[in-house]
Amino acid sequence: MAQMYGKEKDADQGLADQTTDPGFLSFFSKLPPKSPETGTLRLFHRTGSDPFYAVYGPDALFVAQHTYHTNSVIKYLGAGGRTTGLPSVSLKVSVAQMLLREALTVKQLRVEIWVPEPGQGKKCAKFRLDKEASPGNLQEVEDLLFVNSDLLSAPIVMAIKLASAPASSGAAGAKLKTVGVAFADTSVRQLGVADFVDNDLFSNTESLIIQLSVKEAIVPTGTTSGTTDRDIDLNKLKAVLDRCGVVISERKPSEFTAKNIADDIPRLLKPNPALHTSSADATMTIPELSLPTAPSALSALLSYLSLLSDPSNHGSYTLRTHDLSQYMKLDASALRALNLTEAPGNAGTTTRNTTLLGLLNKCKTAQGTRLLGTWLKQPLVNLHEIRKRQNLVETFFEDTNTRRTLQDDYMKVMPDMHRLSKRFQKSVASLEDVVRVYQVVIKLPGLIEALEGVQTEKEEYSALVEEVYLQSLREYQGSLSKYGEMVEQTLDLDELDHHNYVIKPDYDPKLKELAAKLAEVRDGLDEEHQDVGRDLDIDLDKKLHLENNQVYGYCFRVTKNDAKCLKKKYIELGTNKSGVFFTTKALKSLAEDFKELSQNYTRTQSGLVKEVVAIASTYTPVLESLDIVIAHLDVILSLAHVSAHSTEVYVKPKVIEKGSGNLVLTESRHPCLEVQDDVSFIANDVEMIKGKSEFHIITGPNMGGKSTYIRQVGVIALMAQIGCFVPCTEAQVPIFDSILCRVGAGDSQLKGVSTFMAEMLETATILRSATKDSLIIIDELGRGTSTYDGFGLAWAISEHIASEIHAFCLFATHFHELTALDQQLPHVKNLHVVAHVTSTGKKTQDRDITLLYKVEPGISDQSFGIHVAELANFPENVVKLAKRKADELEDFGTEVKNAEDAIPTEITEEGLQIMEEFLHTWSSQMQGTDGEDVVMADDDQDPETQLQDLKKCMEEFRPRIEKNRWLQSVLTSF
Repeated sequence: MAQMYGKEKDADQGLADQTTDPGFLSFFSKLPPKSPETGTLRLFHRTGSDPFYAVYGPDALFVAQHTYHTNSVIKYLGAGGRTTGLPSVSLKVSVAQMLLREALTVKQLRVEIWVPEPGQGKKCAKFRLDKEASPGNLQEVEDLLFVNSDLLSAPIVMAIKLASAPASSGAAGAKLKTVGVAFADTSVRQLGVADFVDNDLFSNTESLIIQLSVKEAIVPTGTTSGTTDRDIDLNKLKAVLDRCGVVISERKPSEFTAKNIADDIPRLLKPNPALHTSSADATMTIPELSLPTAPSALSALLSYLSLLSDPSNHGSYTLRTHDLSQYMKLDASALRALNLTEAPGNAGTTTRNTTLLGLLNKCKTAQGTRLLGTWLKQPLVNLHEIRKRQNLVETFFEDTNTRRTLQDDYMKVMPDMHRLSKRFQKSVASLEDVVRVYQVVIKLPGLIEALEGVQTEKEEYSALVEEVYLQSLREYQGSLSKYGEMVEQTLDLDELDHHNYVIKPDYDPKLKELAAKLAEVRDGLDEEHQDVGRDLDIDLDKKLHLENNQVYGYCFRVTKNDAKCLKKKYIELGTNKSGVFFTTKALKSLAEDFKELSQNYTRTQSGLVKEVVAIASTYTPVLESLDIVIAHLDVILSLAHVSAHSTEVYVKPKVIEKGSGNLVLTESRHPCLEVQDDVSFIANDVEMIKGKSEFHIITGPNMGGKSTYIRQVGVIALMAQIGCFVPCTEAQVPIFDSILCRVGAGDSQLKGVSTFMAEMLETATILRSATKDSLIIIDELGRGTSTYDGFGLAWAISEHIASEIHAFCLFATHFHELTALDQQLPHVKNLHVVAHVTSTGKKTQDRDITLLYKVEPGISDQSFGIHVAELANFPENVVKLAKRKADELEDFGTEVKNAEDAIPTEITEEGLQIMEEFLHTWSSQMQGTDGEDVVMADDDQDPETQLQDLKKCMEEFRPRIEKNRWLQSVLTSF
């Protein structure tokens, strides 16, 4: 965020006025309180000759800390000064715009903008709420947010309505419910609905949130008691939304009714000549309205966004049904584990090469970047569509020249046409917007020609380029040809080189007359400039400047040194560090004429500009359709670019129909890690065969690469299903219906969720959601509780996945005992990360370890945790103590393992009794007894005789000994 420590004089003066104005302080103190859950930022727009924004109270402290990074910008209003005064910070308009953008898109805050009440004087005491915005609803502040930047992620807002599921849906006893959702992307004027049955963990809802990149969710408010079934469900839903980083907005349950939706929706939707859209039959002609629950959510959504109150929205929206099954399901944990769009520990960032979006995003347009983000969260499950994308990527992967031409000469100059269309529809577009569309129009023929010249040996690829791009582009070129003619007839194209957007004078007789007079005045200004230069004997180009000053109008400027030669007839206007400003009577008269003529020209032109913009706005449907094609082409070119320019080869994966293939990757790599500086990535093979080796248990040392290995498999599978090439030398990938991950969950104490609870919630989602066509990635399950509980859970979960679900699963663990699972289930395979160990002492822990990052079959029974602590530069005495305690625990573990193995006391006592009887009997057989005490054998008795007596006695007691577990364990230890 830009820093600005100094403020304009007017801004400081405005604050000074407020400090002595108790009216504003009284007004501010009576404002409605902000809910602590909402995270709202209030900005007050201070108007005047130099407008600025101001924030007060906690907002001022927030802005000082996060925007300016210093408290020196804070002023305190009121009599109490720093002690009891109201903190205040003022911001230039440009800084306020950057603050708004970060607050809404990164920090996920709501924003309110207050403006002065009409009729307020300089000391403005009362304000009214003018604009409101939230992460999912940027409509009112779009023009403020994206003046000099493009919208790179869609602001999706969703409304959710819960209902009871029909009794027939699901197994008996299963807690199922119907979820109806409606969502809106106001940046492209699109509405969507979905209706589906979900479980009590809301797994499908979570997948939908991830697929759509939802920023904000509207849910009904619960009761104050929070104890009803509906409230419990709402709390579970809020937990899911929170886990996905979605801002929650609560609305009255009465807004979630579909009473007026049949009247409202037809007013918003684009007219469809094939359908009748009268409210009477809207439910029949608009199939989305016949869904059981979604229309209620749609009603709440329209109310929240106030779409009907803006006339520019009427007849501008489209409505679609979102089918969850069309795309691979991802949950919030998968999003984090695979680093799809956010770098670890950097929420809201898409740092280049640290996320998959950052790595693959070589898009040249804002719409391309948005579409790529959507593709990454909506991998395809339709084999035909996947192969179409793959073939397009391969086309531009092979034809480097066409790819470069398209990216550098055409994609780079394409504006965000959806944003331009919205400006046209809202009647706020300017001639500059008209020109930006014109620049697209004149580029279209070259773009079409470049695509027609694609070099490919495969005829079907040329046909695919024709089908996906050329047919549409030729149609749009024909539709926009009249637009180009209109711009050429009305705009002065010669002035575009000087960034002047004006109507051509010849277009209107009055304009032509004014233009001629302006040219005459300009000639007079030039003549006066030359006359003064000759009179003062000063170089015109270097020393005597003729300029149109904001304060003085047209005037002359010279340096302070050159001003010494000014004669009395010249009229000095002022002096600053850039020099001395002066004028002449003739120049003054010409300047006044120029100002008056310019104003007349602007007034005359403004009416014509409105006409031109109105004509241009009629082309918005074509522009929006063209925008979709451009975005698609930009993403395909980006994927081809990354595949062709990777550090190592990317290959086109062989994608196989769902449920019928094996996962085989040769020399696979993690695409983000291999491009990091100073990293020489070690490639590994992956072979997961259905029914033979579909469940992999990976053991090995800390930092050995287990996590990287299992995650790169998930990333490669996802890349394959968006149509991209993958970082392998050869790849065969089945279509997965979901990628489900359980990796390093962090504590959320403020939300009352521990590490272990978060881990169990994620694992429960996996067990409920996974199918035989899923890819499951589990890293270090069970570490958040005791060793025995953790191992028990890890074993039970592994066995359930392997024996019941039969999904492809990669399970990295430090529970080495888990590797015994392969003895029970034939399709479980043990792998380990290789480490080279060199012993340097007697103790087990005294060794040097070299991590090789290779994954090979077999088991690793060591974790080398203390070695990692040494690498982290632990103090030497701490490392020695750790080694000693580890050895003690190993000895203790051995003793425990070889102990009585939790044999009941009565069995031990019985064993002791049997042993006593055995010894007594053996002794009696050797020499007899004196009637009371056992008489021990003489030292000179024959050993052979003693052995025979012992064997005879052993045979007699053998059945009783074999039945006693304690005696068996004692004999085994011998």
